[in-house]
Amino acid sequence: MSAQPDFPASFLWGASTSAYQIEGAAREDGRGPSIWDRRCLIPGKVADGSSGDVACDHYHRWAEDIGLMTEMGIGAYRFSVSWPRVLPAGQGAVNEKGLDFYDRLIDGVLGAGIEPWLCLYHWDLPQALEDLGGWTSRDSAGWFADYAALVAHRYGDRVKRWATFNEFNVFTMFGYAIDWAAPGITDRTAHLKAIHHVNLAHGDAVAVLRGAVKDAQVGAIHNIQPVIPEDDAPETAAAAALLDEHWNLAFADPQGLGRYPPLTALAIAPYVQPGDMARIRQGLDWFGLNHYGPIFARADPDTTWGYGWGSVRADVPSVDIGWTIHPDAFRETLLGVSRRYGLPVYVTENGCGDPNGAVDDTGRVLFLAEYVKSMRQAMEQGADVRGYFVWSLLDNFEWGSGYTTRFGVIQVDFATLERTPKTSARWYGALARTGRFPV
Repeated sequence: MSAQPDFPASFLWGASTSAYQIEGAAREDGRGPSIWDRRCLIPGKVADGSSGDVACDHYHRWAEDIGLMTEMGIGAYRFSVSWPRVLPAGQGAVNEKGLDFYDRLIDGVLGAGIEPWLCLYHWDLPQALEDLGGWTSRDSAGWFADYAALVAHRYGDRVKRWATFNEFNVFTMFGYAIDWAAPGITDRTAHLKAIHHVNLAHGDAVAVLRGAVKDAQVGAIHNIQPVIPEDDAPETAAAAALLDEHWNLAFADPQGLGRYPPLTALAIAPYVQPGDMARIRQGLDWFGLNHYGPIFARADPDTTWGYGWGSVRADVPSVDIGWTIHPDAFRETLLGVSRRYGLPVYVTENGCGDPNGAVDDTGRVLFLAEYVKSMRQAMEQGADVRGYFVWSLLDNFEWGSGYTTRFGVIQVDFATLERTPKTSARWYGALARTGRFPV
């Protein structure tokens, strides 16, 4: 008798990407500029001075990339639609060539027997909307709902798995409180407005998707990381408590529980209007979890909110890019979100970056193996985890790190754009095909 699989046959194995990080073709076929196109023009905002202008050239090489997914044997592909590619000004005139691209991509994915998971927003707000106030404008909820309607009506006959946003906390905090991401604002009021308006946009988009897509399975993708105080000082504990709310609870709680956490609720109250919380809490079918490791909080009076943090600590192992290796934190996070929100959990991102993108990436294999084992332990302890998507399918443009950090299980030579599956792609493919840990 053959050995039992380590994961149930229904468990979904996939890979994730995002539009700006892989597509390239930034000025082709009518695409409008995004806030990241603008940010990449500002000296010093991207580590190597690069941009997503070409990236992996997925816009032209999508068929080759689907072939690589097929070789790996994954069952699902999470990608995002570029808002400025389909609506160059963010609203108004539709770009048919942009919509056509995603028709080809979705049909190609389905033709390969892979399930498409479509994320509406992965950080590339049209610059034209940023010029109107971006997420600090309450009108942004309506802009996003209209965009969601366009995409839902176009692809809803073929796509049934939908995510509204990727990592609400990251793009709002790093875009409006800490100058690490577009649009690079550092202001408490702007941050609070962005939090609330993005929550409203999420709720309005869920309502749109429910109405437009038959049998839609709608979720949202949250980056959840335990916040650990760096020391026992009272000011450190206070900073960690506020950071934990902003990072882990300010989106998932309103969307899943219908309320803001207490510190955030007090600060954000001036921007909350009657009926807003009901708009935000629309009811979801699944919870998307992105997780890489814990964060270590400290008090820092020189920052917007008085907290700072690091991703490593001397007594905890880390990878070359300075991120902690802590699979137990992954297990605890899976258990925590499963219990708190009562939804099936899909791990929509997990992975390991390195500075060189070598094909022989044994370190990444070891990282993935430890985290996948912790995920299995969480399932055995009661977490309702239904799937796992590795980050990322391809080496790509990693935002403020440019091309200095590589997360792909497939190597991309950015001089030639040649793709080469890494050791981790073979390992992960064996896991995806069998549900058993590869030897």
